[in-house]
Amino acid sequence: MNEGWLERWEVGRIGWHEPAGNQNLKAHWSGSNKRVLVPLCGKTPDLLWLEAEGNEVVGVEVSPLAARDFFHDNGLDYVVEPGALPRYVARERRVTIACGDFFEFREQGFDACYDRGALVAIDPERHADYVAHIRSLLTPEAYFLLIAVEYDQSVAPGPPFCLDADAVRGLLPGLECRARVDDLANCPPKFHEAGLAAFHEAVWSGVLSAPR
Repeated sequence: MNEGWLERWEVGRIGWHEPAGNQNLKAHWSGSNKRVLVPLCGKTPDLLWLEAEGNEVVGVEVSPLAARDFFHDNGLDYVVEPGALPRYVARERRVTIACGDFFEFREQGFDACYDRGALVAIDPERHADYVAHIRSLLTPEAYFLLIAVEYDQSVAPGPPFCLDADAVRGLLPGLECRARVDDLANCPPKFHEAGLAAFHEAVWSGVLSAPR
């Protein structure tokens, strides 16, 4: 899977990237003074928005190109700390990107998580593995905000993969749906090319319940 995402970054096939950040994050995030995990973060400016809200932010991204682009695009000085997953650390902001396979990321103690493009990017066969790994990194009362997408996968396949309400409740019990927003205008180009007629972002947040 990682090879495919690395190739997309190399050739610029990043239709999921939002240069201005995600509006639903800004409308529904609740929390400051937290240590926020952002899995599969790409080069999203959401990292800086979360940090400006008073949080320490750690993203995880497989592509070194994406990590470097984040700092270059935002005019941020950074250092690279070596390790199993090299860490790109901003000198003057509380933002770090750990670069490598998310399932190899082992830091713990995060009391918040923002997932806009991670769960929907992973093959559904690995969703349970992803959630189990997320739980191993978060504190028991961690705040979680998920941006899911809903659309007809018979018209166009993922990724991003459709996550309807039943799927979210099954994977992440305890989260509540805060909003469901028409986002057809901003969906990846391949969906427009396939003739998709409806595409929604659903915002889920809360504290995860114990696994079922």
